[in-house]
Amino acid sequence: MKKVLITGAAGFLGSHLCDRFIKEGYYVIAMDNLITGDLKNIEHLFPLENFEFQHHDVSKFVHIPGKLDYILHFASPASPIDYLKIPIETLKVGSLGTLNLLGLAKEKKARILVASTSEVYGDPLVHPQNESYNGNVSPIGPRGVYDEAKRFMESITMAYHRFHGLDTRIVRIFNTYGSRMRLNDGRVVPAFMGQALRGEDLTVFGDGSQTRSFCYIDDQVEGIYRLLMSDYTDPINIGNPHETTIKEFAEEIIKLTGTDQKIIYKPLPQDDPTQREPDISRAKEILGWEPKVNRAEGLKNVFEYFKSLSPEELQKKEHRDFSGK
Repeated sequence: MKKVLITGAAGFLGSHLCDRFIKEGYYVIAMDNLITGDLKNIEHLFPLENFEFQHHDVSKFVHIPGKLDYILHFASPASPIDYLKIPIETLKVGSLGTLNLLGLAKEKKARILVASTSEVYGDPLVHPQNESYNGNVSPIGPRGVYDEAKRFMESITMAYHRFHGLDTRIVRIFNTYGSRMRLNDGRVVPAFMGQALRGEDLTVFGDGSQTRSFCYIDDQVEGIYRLLMSDYTDPINIGNPHETTIKEFAEEIIKLTGTDQKIIYKPLPQDDPTQREPDISRAKEILGWEPKVNRAEGLKNVFEYFKSLSPEELQKKEHRDFSGK
């Protein structure tokens, strides 16, 4: 049985990757420090013999006994509400965490896939964004703690690939949505869903003309899995190229939820990207991948998930207390 280590395993994306690798017959080692993850996302896997959980911060030395075939490094805060509250931890997991896991991959002769992000493109001057575009990022802006952590992650991963011959993969993940997202994590899909379900007005930042492209979780996981199993070592965009404005998206949510809230507008945060759409030509050509789930179907699934949450979860404003971090 092949063995895979998945970091950030109790998070939204990490937990779905655990499910996929269990389904594929792997022994899964799930690792998370639970700063932004939640054990409830993976508790259904605990009874399985081919699953184990380690409560650990990958910014500290990582030891896994025995053989290891694959490492998927998904540990990191991934929403602005989190990484703006814990900027140092965000930088550390992208730098020290990546260094520790690259060292582990080298020791075990394992293939490692690191989770980068569309945020490496910053507020892009090229549209749609392809992998050869180097981005427009402010290293000292508030969002720089996430953007630059991921850019460093890519750089050191390629250094290990070139210098040590390490078997590496880099995925640049664009906006993804699905079950197990936190309602209070600040990202637009759960934010709008939560506001609609609580009977609140939907908050749009700026004038709503900024664009995003939303990829359903099942499509994202399939793209990541195909990349891991491919022979391609340069970064690849995995996302949905069907772009929508935030204002149009808010209107879609109001229609889907059958609520009659207003849309209210607030100032756009500093360095918030005005356009976000992946060029997925490379993924189509190399991985034979493109998204299959349309937004109407995906949002319906997510709405059913959020409707199933308890009233306590629906009203929860903070995932955890970050004071003193």
